[in-house]
Amino acid sequence: MSIEELYEAYRKPLISYAYRMLGSVMDAEDIVQEAFISYGRLEEPDAIRNERSFLYKIVTNRCLDLLRSSAKKRELYVGPWLPEPLMGLLDAAEADPSEIYMRRESISTAYLLLLQQLSAVERAVFLLREIFHYSFDEIAGMVGKSTANCRQIFHRAKKKHPGRS
Repeated sequence: MSIEELYEAYRKPLISYAYRMLGSVMDAEDIVQEAFISYGRLEEPDAIRNERSFLYKIVTNRCLDLLRSSAKKRELYVGPWLPEPLMGLLDAAEADPSEIYMRRESISTAYLLLLQQLSAVERAVFLLREIFHYSFDEIAGMVGKSTANCRQIFHRAKKKHPGRS
């Protein structure tokens, strides 16, 4: 697949995922752009067996890095932190059922606030498994943890995230 085809195929779901991780549309869009720029700079992109997983791994790592660096900034802020509402990212006329589901979930401030109760790694594991249905082996490779550890992280995240079965 060409980088343009990859961009068209994965831009919206990657932004949706990054937004869930970060709570900021601008940061999510920036990270997804950076991920595609990084992909475009690869010397041998044909060596990548699964472009989708590779892009999600890049976005996951950049989100985790940003969350770790911005966590200090949020600790200094005394008011409540609320995620930005996500509007207009998906065109309902061209959205498939999974995108419509993602849009409904993304608009829910309560959902985002619940996600904020999770650590950055818990949030990544939870979203990759619950929303994008990645296997624990794939998630382990993305977040740099063992498969068993990812299973445990997911189990703990589900306990902290009521309303999900």
